[in-house]
Amino acid sequence: MARPLASFHLVVTIAVLLTVLGLVMVLSSSSVEAVAAEISPYRMFTSQIVYVCVGFVVFYIALQIPVRAMRRFAFPAFVASIVLLVLVLIPGIGTESQGTRGWFVVAGISLQPSEIVKITIALWGAHLLASKRGESSTLKEMLVPIVPAALLATILIVLQPDLGTTVSLGIVVLALLWFAGLPLKIFVGIVSTAVASAGVLALTAGYRSARVRAFFNPGEDPQGAGYQARQARFSLADGGIWGRGLGQSRAKWNYLPNAHNDFIFAIIGEELGYIGGAAVIGLFALFAYVGLRIAMRSVDPFLRLFTATATVWIIGQAFINIGYVVGLLPVTGLQLPLVSAGGTSTVTTLLMFGLIANAARHEPEAIAALHAGHDGRLARIMKIRRPEAYRPARGDARGGSNRRQGSPRGGGNPRARSGTAVATRTRRAPVATDTRRAADSARARGTGGARARSAQPERKKNGRAASQNTRRRDGNGRTGERGNRR
Repeated sequence: MARPLASFHLVVTIAVLLTVLGLVMVLSSSSVEAVAAEISPYRMFTSQIVYVCVGFVVFYIALQIPVRAMRRFAFPAFVASIVLLVLVLIPGIGTESQGTRGWFVVAGISLQPSEIVKITIALWGAHLLASKRGESSTLKEMLVPIVPAALLATILIVLQPDLGTTVSLGIVVLALLWFAGLPLKIFVGIVSTAVASAGVLALTAGYRSARVRAFFNPGEDPQGAGYQARQARFSLADGGIWGRGLGQSRAKWNYLPNAHNDFIFAIIGEELGYIGGAAVIGLFALFAYVGLRIAMRSVDPFLRLFTATATVWIIGQAFINIGYVVGLLPVTGLQLPLVSAGGTSTVTTLLMFGLIANAARHEPEAIAALHAGHDGRLARIMKIRRPEAYRPARGDARGGSNRRQGSPRGGGNPRARSGTAVATRTRRAPVATDTRRAADSARARGTGGARARSAQPERKKNGRAASQNTRRRDGNGRTGERGNRR
């Protein structure tokens, strides 16, 4: 972990491992249903491979995007995603599936705009909170226009309706406000309002309220609303410690609906056992550590906010998915990132991993190592561009910090007065400070050396003239002494 590019290599490794595991489990869990439907058993697997290939192309593009370009196009991208959310609600343009009108389907390829809006609001929100938010910022400046824009996107997603994506979008916005240093009282009030709103939404529609009732009373409708969650727990119980073996699941034989999608973790637990399930949870836990490590080590306040928010979003979605599979949460329909079958979800998640890997390459130690030529053979073959050192943009807090007052009077909790928790730890990191000082001193030495080399001939001329004058004075002095002696 002491190596400069350790965070980057870990992010790439975790993304590859989760994606490969997802492909294997999608093939295992979807083949039986495909055969029963008299189609190719590899149909879902082939489709998922196509989306994974597109996702890794997007991952590579995300590695190449300069930070200034991310910030420049964050708002236009958010506006475009809002337009897509409006268009998908129009009958004839958007496609309805499983009671939700949330997809565009063109030539057999589906696109879900609600997955895109989570990325754009994370980018745009991090840009807003990293710029024009100095010591004199007020609570209104922190909440506006991020919260109204998030409410607009939430309303459009609720109209589809899609409760799971609504919860995921709420996680993104709350993570942004938390890491931006929102006062604790205000943050708790917003969280309480969000939870109450989610509860109201869950009880206003028939299928959502049935899921909530099935969670609190599993025996009320075991063959109806509670059937899916009940079968998922049976699958986990059948797996035991070591599992039944890869491909040997019984639940995928039409006992567990959506086994390749929302409930793929149940198939992992049944075929790979407790060991396999713990390995998946361990990979997400490692990603949580690495993502927050990148955020703490970043000097750019925009990268700090965005990386921490993206990490919380991915981990939060994984926690919700695993939570309702094991029976800790009501079923919401959120997918397990990079593991569940899904087109737009896979591509957007790999895009987020690519942006986080890009942020890892912008750590001060990583920048120094990459510019010193330690980028590795694979990076040179793939021609990954070298990152640029952080230069504060106009409106950014001085010294790269993201300090806030929590209110017009400068009150609020210590996080709000001293900046985010991530920013505070970053300012205290001696490694980043030493790296910047070393770079400044190196530039100073380079400039001083150039001036010294340019001034060297003049010093030589002045030195010769001074030595000649000294010799003349010495000669005159000796001549005077000889005259006195005579």
